[in-house]
Amino acid sequence: MITTEIGTIILQTIEKIAPESSLENLNPDLRFRDQFDFDSVDFVNFIDQLQERFQIKIPETDYPQLATLNGGIAYLDRKNREAM
Repeated sequence: MITTEIGTIILQTIEKIAPESSLENLNPDLRFRDQFDFDSVDFVNFIDQLQERFQIKIPETDYPQLATLNGGIAYLDRKNREAM
C-alpha cells in the first residue's frame, strides 16, 4: 500500500468519525484536535477504525504518533512494511 492510499484512508476515517470536520485546509503536520472539533472520544474511535481497516493492533503508547496526518501515514506505512 502506498502512502497516498494510507493518507486517503486516514482522511476517510476522519470524515466517518467527525463528518462536520473541514478537511480541505488540513495542515498535515498539525494535530487533528488543534484543527477541528476532534475530542478524545473521536480520537479513540478513529484509532479503533484504523485498527479494523489495517488489521493491526495499535498500542495506546503509539497513539500520539497518529495525532497528525503525516504522523499517521508514517506510522501506518511502517506497520504495513513490518507485516510484509
